[in-house]
Amino acid sequence: MTLEEMKNVDVRTVDPSELVDITKIKVDTNLPKEERIKSFIRQVKNPYCYLVGDVVVKSEYSDDGVTLAERFGQLVTSMT
Repeated sequence: MTLEEMKNVDVRTVDPSELVDITKIKVDTNLPKEERIKSFIRQVKNPYCYLVGDVVVKSEYSDDGVTLAERFGQLVTSMT
């Protein structure tokens, strides 16, 4: 599957039995950051669509440098 095909997986029609449960992935935290990322991607197979338990999750990534924690902070601030 190409990267573009991985991005375009439809969570409404994907077969959950073909997805990896990320709660079962183990990454050696002693590895350098780049190696940890490679290890995660090798194990998850599709970093855009995976399982968390029995729930199918679709992720999107950006390269704007904003962390997930910062995005959550923006979300919380916008709700108050």
